[in-house]
Amino acid sequence: MRIRCPYCGERDNGEFSYLGDAAPVRPDGLEASAEAMHDYVYLRDNRAGEIRELWYHGAGCRAWLVVTRDTRTHAISDVTPARDVAKARAAKAHVTESVGSAPHA
Repeated sequence: MRIRCPYCGERDNGEFSYLGDAAPVRPDGLEASAEAMHDYVYLRDNRAGEIRELWYHGAGCRAWLVVTRDTRTHAISDVTPARDVAKARAAKAHVTESVGSAPHA
């Protein structure tokens, strides 16, 4: 399998380390219950099909990437820097919070 790093170009997957599913959102450690932290760390869906995963380019640019891959065929449809994904997620959360806290007439 080859992964197209946005910074280094196409590379063999041996240059990367797989972390796991990119979908779970870490609970706030200070506010989260032990059950919520347990679920975040240990419970994962193992679904077939397209999934977003975290990969680390340790033998290259050392960037964290979100790779969209079909687990049945290993076909990769998208690779995005994890930083960009995190910024988009934070912006979306900020908009949702702003809308939820808007004064009602």
